Amino acid sequence: MDSLAAQTFGDSDVPASRATQDRIELPDFEPTLGPEGDFALDRFLDREISWLDFNARVLELAEDPDLFLLERVQFLSIFASNLDEFFMVRVAGLKRRIATGLAVPSAAGVSPRDQLDHILEAAHQLQRRHAKVFSEQVRPALAAEGIAVTRWGELDEDARQGLSRWFTDQVFPILTPLAVDPAHPFPYISGLSLNLAVVVRNPVSGKELFARLKVPDQLPRLISVDGPRAGHTPGRPARFIPLEEVIAVHLEHLFPGMEVVEHHSFRVTRNEDLEVEEDDAENLLQALEKELLRRRFGPPVRLEVASDINPAVRRLLVRELGVEEEEVFTLPAPLDLRGLNVISGIERADLHYPRHLAHTSRFLNESETSKAANVFAAMRRRDILLHHPYDSFSTSVQAFLEQAAADPKVQAIKQTLYRTSGDSPIVDALIDAAESGKQVLALVEIKARFDEQANITWARKLEQAGVHVVYGIVGLKTHSKLSLVVRREGDRLRRYCHIGTGNYHPRTARYYEDLGLLTCDDQVGEDLSRLFNQLSGYAPRSAFKRLLVAPRSLRSGLIDHIEQEIAHRKAGLAARVVIKVNSMVDEAVIDALYRASQAGVQVDVIVRGICALRPGVPGLSENIRVRSVLGRFLEHSRVFAFGNAGQPIVYIGSADMMHRNLDRRVEALVRLSNREDIAELVSLLDRYLDPGTASWHLDNAGVWTRHHKDADGRPLTDIQSWLLDSRSRQRGAARR
Repeated sequence: MDSLAAQTFGDSDVPASRATQDRIELPDFEPTLGPEGDFALDRFLDREISWLDFNARVLELAEDPDLFLLERVQFLSIFASNLDEFFMVRVAGLKRRIATGLAVPSAAGVSPRDQLDHILEAAHQLQRRHAKVFSEQVRPALAAEGIAVTRWGELDEDARQGLSRWFTDQVFPILTPLAVDPAHPFPYISGLSLNLAVVVRNPVSGKELFARLKVPDQLPRLISVDGPRAGHTPGRPARFIPLEEVIAVHLEHLFPGMEVVEHHSFRVTRNEDLEVEEDDAENLLQALEKELLRRRFGPPVRLEVASDINPAVRRLLVRELGVEEEEVFTLPAPLDLRGLNVISGIERADLHYPRHLAHTSRFLNESETSKAANVFAAMRRRDILLHHPYDSFSTSVQAFLEQAAADPKVQAIKQTLYRTSGDSPIVDALIDAAESGKQVLALVEIKARFDEQANITWARKLEQAGVHVVYGIVGLKTHSKLSLVVRREGDRLRRYCHIGTGNYHPRTARYYEDLGLLTCDDQVGEDLSRLFNQLSGYAPRSAFKRLLVAPRSLRSGLIDHIEQEIAHRKAGLAARVVIKVNSMVDEAVIDALYRASQAGVQVDVIVRGICALRPGVPGLSENIRVRSVLGRFLEHSRVFAFGNAGQPIVYIGSADMMHRNLDRRVEALVRLSNREDIAELVSLLDRYLDPGTASWHLDNAGVWTRHHKDADGRPLTDIQSWLLDSRSRQRGAARR
């Protein structure tokens, strides 16, 4: 950890060697053989393979014929986007560590080179499966619904003429062919760009030449043949054609006087993870902007080529790009299926999940006759636990900040911003508050991966409006989701707080599953004041009452609770641990859960993505179950529940169980105090874990199995649909 970060968040009461101590206290266990009889179990699963397993679960949704067709298309697009980011960050980082000699065996005991080989082998299988799902399942199903991804040769003459006119007017002027010859070196190929490798022949000399043509990324990936509104109603056909195919049939316009011999599509993925040495940067904004420019020139980590590519052209690309053979992915056209989001956005209600409307929390509607509830009055009545997208973000968190900005009694607003939208009403509220004379502090995390440029833009806009903008602590990302509003009420100042599991992003709040707490509890207010003072100033010895804060006390605090459950179990009292996170990787936390299992404590982990914990191993983790839930909403909340001898303790917050979250980020969990809220979340977790709820189960060999139908073939309960129905029932009951 950076020395300044360690100084700021250092905690002399927590032994630095604790994680190591936790691991070596575990007794040895007998390894179990896998299905082939030759797989010796380590106590940790490989995190990178576990991530690929997560993306395979996304692909399983695309393969599900019972799912709404355009949702299957969307899952195909999500899979492709996920894998791109995995290569840009995780594979690129591993290759960089191997090249510099800094790579060490993983926690699962796999050597870096073997780990990279396993990743590439699994990724090849997944990409082939992905392409097959599209070509053999989804594409024919779309055609049956009158939605075609077509080829030029399948179009009628009118459609061809229309596309040719469109090409001449809208595409040709922005294309730039780049020749490769002694006077023109091989051009730079930008990351994630789709390209055409073109071979042309001089009809006079007969010499063949190579050229590269970039497919413009400012145009839609799939072009609607019949106009922008085609396919919006059942029975009306909608035809789409890949943009590169339209360009390919008009290549003679780009090479007049030359004979076009052949063309092939290809795509490069590069290392796009940022490295900013903050200690040496006088101005973090300027350093990050320079690094963003360098991002486009990272080394390649994957080359995708169409399966019909000429071997000679393939060899040329491999040589000039400097990729290894195992990094070349040969796939059927079209490449880059992220572009399927054009089709998934078609307005066909019969092919999508039923439209849902988020409802205002019943506690914000209490005793209110106006359309916009007074959020402050509601918070004074009780803590308000929010569950998005089932509870409306706009009428709760957004309304909280907008009302704070407009309220003359509000003296100050302090806010963290990790990711937000381009038209953010949250940012607008902070600007309005500053312009009206309120003290406004915004902690903008400009290192939020792939949102860096947007956050730099917002940081400058906020500064220009008079908002005090800070960028957190050197060496740490600020990932916590916090709002603090200070309001004068009579002769006292009252602090109103929001602590959440998700970003202050109104758009993603409509499809990310997240939790949030609105409270004016004095202890929480004091905790947030201390935490914001740490983030904007110097307060290295702050102590918290209702919060666990990383990197100082979050890991150790959770492990202490797990140890307490072990003590309860040994004393014959009720003991249980339930954790819901996006990722479970941290070895110290996993080892603590193993100790709990060995003591007889029932441990349940609900994880969306990566899980390095190996459940169900005799002598190690036979009392641990791991489940995963994926669906129309992205499961994003983090919940930590402990049985506590019949008096459950529940935390919610921003932290996943990963090294980066616990050691290199500022994260915050808040302990709930309202018994009704605690009971609601415990009941919700039980619903996730119920055998009648659809989910994936992880076994001790690291294999995920989908459980979505009962023994009679009837579908199990989809918890997200159940929660939507539950909110509708609550709203109906309230009206009656």
